[in-house]
Amino acid sequence: MVIALSDPKEFSIYLHIPFCKKKCDYCHFYVIPDKEQHKHLLLDALMLEWDLLLQKLPKNNQLKSIYFGGGTPSLFGPERVKAVLDKIRKSFKEDVEVTLEVNPEDVTYELISEYMNVGINRISMGVQSLDDGELQLLTRRHDAKKALYAVEEIVRAGISNLSIDLMYDLPHQTNTSWEKTITTASSLPITHLSLYNLTIEPHTVFHKYKNQLTKHLPSETSSFQMYTRATNLLEKAGLRQYEVSAFAKDGCYSRHNTGYWTGRPFLGLGPSAYSFWKGNRYRNVANINRYAQQLQKGLIPVETVDGLPDEDRKKELLVVALRLIDGINLEYFEELHGPLPSSTNKSLNDLIDNQLLVLDNGHLKLTKRGILLYDSIATELI
Repeated sequence: MVIALSDPKEFSIYLHIPFCKKKCDYCHFYVIPDKEQHKHLLLDALMLEWDLLLQKLPKNNQLKSIYFGGGTPSLFGPERVKAVLDKIRKSFKEDVEVTLEVNPEDVTYELISEYMNVGINRISMGVQSLDDGELQLLTRRHDAKKALYAVEEIVRAGISNLSIDLMYDLPHQTNTSWEKTITTASSLPITHLSLYNLTIEPHTVFHKYKNQLTKHLPSETSSFQMYTRATNLLEKAGLRQYEVSAFAKDGCYSRHNTGYWTGRPFLGLGPSAYSFWKGNRYRNVANINRYAQQLQKGLIPVETVDGLPDEDRKKELLVVALRLIDGINLEYFEELHGPLPSSTNKSLNDLIDNQLLVLDNGHLKLTKRGILLYDSIATELI
């Protein structure tokens, strides 16, 4: 499952649908209450935003994926999602991966069937844990039984490409509870799984109680054990690790997420959505009313522009690409993005000498030990 660096003509679309019935205590994303008036406002604004962004796109660009994230995008409703997809497909008719994020408590056979009928062909579900105590601590609105039932209903509705998210490094989490979650998850009819370790972010409820929560986090040793145990069990179940945090059945890796790791440009629509275009990062206004007002005036609702210096941009792209387990062709990387700074080449040689990276016939990748120490490697290279 070797994944090539992105063709500069390819691009993806991310749509931020910010509605939630309740914001989880660890969540740092922009979300708002699930209100009908906001859904009408967002749909109209997304249509206007697409018309403006379409002017940026050369006609020979190729669309690779569409991703509805959030928030809880399934709350937006099949008819609104259909309207957005119909609008995009007027200009780009490629057969692309179209992912919708869902939460277990909202899943029904009927709802998933409706989403399939309007063009959703991949589901990503936020399970997070299959331990009821951990789910309560995370203030999730489902229990383990509901998550397992939701998987059954999604598959029964006909979605053959199903991904779930799981979290580790949780307060009070043990190797035993984690093994139970991973063992159960690996037996499910899923095609993809993403692992996330808990990060306590500013502006979250968890951050207010950071000192208390930190006392109950697993040790660094336990964290490594959880990660390695998960990779072993998932590999045995046929979910091959293709990225530091992602596992997939053959042919079922996330086309959308691989775009982030291979430097594929993407357009972000919706309040607070990020874009990566022509080497710059943009962020939309993180307020649905101001976002809509800007678009009604014919303005793209960008709040911040992050234009990295060329050398910093290349280092960032390299570090992100190294998340791929099969690594990257270093010569092709420099052909696409230009030569790496001499300081980066020195750091790469040091990491190779320390057996954290390996360079074989021009192909650079993490070693098994390097995968475990990826964060340190990223810090060294950036």
